[in-house]
Amino acid sequence: MKKEKKGAGYWALYFALPLIILAIWQWADIAGWIKPYTMPSLSAIAEVTVEYLQNGKLLENMWVSFFRVIQGFLLALVCAFTIGMAAALFRKVEIATDLIIQILRPIPPIAWIPLAILWFGIGESSKIFIIFLGAFFPIFINIVDGVKSIDHKYYELAEVYEIPEIKMIGQIVIPGALPAIMTGVRVGLGNAWVCVVAAEMIGATKGVGYMLSNGRSLSRPDMVVLGMLIVGIVGKLMDDLLRFIRAKLITWI
Repeated sequence: MKKEKKGAGYWALYFALPLIILAIWQWADIAGWIKPYTMPSLSAIAEVTVEYLQNGKLLENMWVSFFRVIQGFLLALVCAFTIGMAAALFRKVEIATDLIIQILRPIPPIAWIPLAILWFGIGESSKIFIIFLGAFFPIFINIVDGVKSIDHKYYELAEVYEIPEIKMIGQIVIPGALPAIMTGVRVGLGNAWVCVVAAEMIGATKGVGYMLSNGRSLSRPDMVVLGMLIVGIVGKLMDDLLRFIRAKLITWI
């Protein structure tokens, strides 16, 4: 497939809507339609951003949240890959895990927060547990669906040439399921980032979620909006990184 060239027209259209929203926001503030105690002005957000950059709290909170996400996400990736591959390749494993997976999967990770606090306390373990739950199920489901969608002719060909199972997994199963796996990874990482914000709003002293909770407690909408912007921008950058990795790994579609 020929890649689309991103010229000036592409970028103009890409940034048009955000710029229009910012312009309307600024105009509404100048017109006096925005009340400072309900919605901050752009200048107020800029001021609190500079303040948090100067005192180091912005980067500190971002790093704390990011580190928590990486821990929970990598743990979920390892577990989902191992169990997902086993469930997709071995019928008995699929039968043994299907009921519990289908029961637990619809439960929102934030619903686990009270139990997580009871089990692990309000420290790091409870937050990583919530992140793990948010990332595990999308990755697991996509791995299973991706492996099951592989054409059975490839398995028959592997049997004809007597390819060992481990080699078959590396040369047929993983490459064949890679598009679905990467989709699961993207969704899982996005869920993990959302979950860390939710987990940090309860029983945390650092992190982006703590910024949001603290801004709410202090009636500082500028801090709240800054935290929301960080969540959105960092989530976008992480997804862009995974899309870049996907493009490099999957060159045949």
